[in-house]
Amino acid sequence: MVDFNILVEYSPSIINGTIKTLQIAFFSCLLGITGGTILGLSQAYAPKWIQWIVSFFTSVIKGTPMLIQITFAFFLLPQIGISIPAFWTAVLAIGMNSSSYLSSIILAGINAISQGQIEAAHVLGFSKIQTVRYIILPQAFSIVFPALGNELITLVKDSSLASIIGVMELAKEAAVIRSRTYDVITTYTIIALIYLILTGSIYFIMKFVSKRMNYVAN
Repeated sequence: MVDFNILVEYSPSIINGTIKTLQIAFFSCLLGITGGTILGLSQAYAPKWIQWIVSFFTSVIKGTPMLIQITFAFFLLPQIGISIPAFWTAVLAIGMNSSSYLSSIILAGINAISQGQIEAAHVLGFSKIQTVRYIILPQAFSIVFPALGNELITLVKDSSLASIIGVMELAKEAAVIRSRTYDVITTYTIIALIYLILTGSIYFIMKFVSKRMNYVAN
C-alpha cells in the first residue's frame, strides 16, 4: 500500500527536489538551445573544416551515455583547474548533450526555409547575419517549436542523472527518503507521479503555445 503520510512528512525535501529538477531542466534547455543554434548554424553555413569538427563533436556526444558525460565532467573539470558546484556541472553536461541533439533539429528547421526567401532578403540588401537573424532563425524556431517542447520534457526526466554526482534533485531526494523509510513502493510511486505531473504540464503548456503561434501565423 502507498503511505501518503510520507508525502506529508517529507514534503519540504520533495518540494526542494522538484525545484532543483525544474532548475536543471530550465538552465540545461537554455544552454541546449543556445549551443544547438550555434552548432546548427555552423553545420549550415560554416566552412567545411568547422562542419567536420561540429559533426565529430555531436557524434561523440550522441554516441556516449549522458551518465558517463556527467561523471566525466564532474571529475575532469577540477583536474584542469575549473571548480564549479555539482549543480552547474550537471547543467553543463546535460546542456551540452542537449545541444548536440537540438543542433540536428534546428538544422532541419533551417533547411526547411525556402531558398527564395533567402534570395529575396539578399535582393532587399540584407547582410548574411541580418538574413539569419530576421528571416531564417525566427521561421526555423517556429517550425521546430514542438520538438523543442519535447526536448524540455526529456530534460526534466534526464535531470535525474544529476543525482549520480550528489545533486539533491527529485531522484536524489527520493533515494534519501527511501533510505530513511525503507518504503520503496510509496517513495517511488510519489516521485513518479510528480514527474508525470511535471512532464504533463509542460506538454500541455507547449501545446497551447504552439497552437497560439499557429493561430497568430495564420
